[in-house]
Amino acid sequence: MLSGDTFFEEQAMRTLSHTQFGGADFGECMVTMQRVPPGDMAAWHREWTATADRVAAIGDACAADGHAVSAREAYLRASNYYRTSYLMLFGTPVSPELMHAFERESATFREFASRADPPLEPVEIPYEGTTLPGYFCPSARAKGRAPTLIATNGYDSTIHEMYFAFAVAANRRGYHCLLFDGPGQGRALIKQRLPIRPDWEQVIRPVVDYALTRPDVDPSRLALAGWSFGGYLSLRGAGGEPRLGACIADPALIGLWEPMKKMFAELPPDALANPRAADPALFAPYIARIESSPVMRWKVVRRAFWVHGIQSLADYLAIAREFDNRQALQSIRCPVFLAWEENDSLAATAPQVFDGVTGQKTLVRFLASEGADGHCAMKARSLFHQRMFDWLDSVLPAK
Repeated sequence: MLSGDTFFEEQAMRTLSHTQFGGADFGECMVTMQRVPPGDMAAWHREWTATADRVAAIGDACAADGHAVSAREAYLRASNYYRTSYLMLFGTPVSPELMHAFERESATFREFASRADPPLEPVEIPYEGTTLPGYFCPSARAKGRAPTLIATNGYDSTIHEMYFAFAVAANRRGYHCLLFDGPGQGRALIKQRLPIRPDWEQVIRPVVDYALTRPDVDPSRLALAGWSFGGYLSLRGAGGEPRLGACIADPALIGLWEPMKKMFAELPPDALANPRAADPALFAPYIARIESSPVMRWKVVRRAFWVHGIQSLADYLAIAREFDNRQALQSIRCPVFLAWEENDSLAATAPQVFDGVTGQKTLVRFLASEGADGHCAMKARSLFHQRMFDWLDSVLPAK
């Protein structure tokens, strides 16, 4: 619809999918992609930046003339377009162009947040001698202490995009929403250079600590949701954080090890067991396959290596063992919502996750026949929200 390049289409549709939450306009996305030839990553960055700059300028002009609503709407779209612009620049060393685009994404979102109704509160969450960036998104419908959804990200999103994924729908239903980027995500990765870690309970714990300091948060109605790779992280976090009243995994992801084991199934058993000690020549066919595909190179070398702070396929396979939820699932004590989207490879482990959870659990299918297949049901996010929040209402009942 927007590009003849499958990967560009996927990412452009991701941006467009946020239209219903104020994050894009169809025409702006359409004319931008008309200027981007398939496979031309330089053009992608150039043209999405041009659109973001133009829309941000609209926000500036509206703000200068005192049109607060028009300004915030333009700033929100611009923020999403800046995020889109630097996707193709992923990797280390972090380029000045990516850093500038991220700064513009952050700045335009701050302009939106200050004009939102009610305003979103930027927060810094204490974490291991530094802080993690976040936004507390209050619901105008909430009275006194209210139920609160903590939202955690995946591999390549930011707190600004996660506003569309969870916060808008949460606020409409009377839930506060606390967005944060942890190690390997957003600012924590791009500026603080913190790689992602498997023991996400060590990340969630200080986030919950912070949430419970707030007088507007009901400590008995605190939930955690994760999308994309955050489906793994939310489950891992819930396995080590008993103060949570509910957990949502979108999708229900068992971890990295199972899919990586399949990917490298032709390796000898001893190389699988200790990849860093294996003969590097064993990885040569896999490296050649990845390097021959711009999309695979982006996903593995430029994205995954950066997020994990690693340098090689052997490193990637070695750390994959640590990202395994099988033990954590047995420790989850709160009710769990497990999303299983058709035609999403990350969701393929949802039945395995369901079997591994020993407590209260609900497995929810999202089907192609509903227009809800694919990664995180991005084409039918309203349907996802309806099912997720109706379930959450049932396990965190109003007082």
